[in-house]
Amino acid sequence: MTPDELVTLALEVSEEGMRAGELPVGAVVAMGDEIIGRAYTQERTQGRRLVHADLLALEQADRSLGWKQRRDPLTLAITLEPCLMCLGAAMALGVSQVYYGLEAPDDGAAGVPAVWQPSRQTMWFSQVPAVAGGYRRFECRDQFRRYALTASNTNLRRYAESMSIEPDESVGV
Repeated sequence: MTPDELVTLALEVSEEGMRAGELPVGAVVAMGDEIIGRAYTQERTQGRRLVHADLLALEQADRSLGWKQRRDPLTLAITLEPCLMCLGAAMALGVSQVYYGLEAPDDGAAGVPAVWQPSRQTMWFSQVPAVAGGYRRFECRDQFRRYALTASNTNLRRYAESMSIEPDESVGV
């Protein structure tokens, strides 16, 4: 599957999350053309913070794979740039590529691969995946805009509003 197709699937998952009242963040994990993990953020549903879409999708993929030594490369696609925690989880699972839609200026970790230099790069968990963003960016931004129109939680509404603004619109704000 192409990065665009994978992020499109993540957008579909985030729509499910929005219907459940969650922030519009969805993720899928693919092994070749097979989706082995999919989830949306569940912070409101579970009342916890460490239930990001990408982390939940990675956990589902990990349960599906078990402790297989030989497998096809894994790809993570998410609607929002992964945070440091989720990028670390992707590394621990051995994800080789990460594709995302919308940049997360406050906590996005896409810049980590440029500076990460482990002393030993022989283990799968020390390999940083290739990270690329901007796939379906406008659709991802639109989901945040739509979420902001209906969100009852003031903090989540403010966050969604900030994510729905195009970067050049935020100058001077």
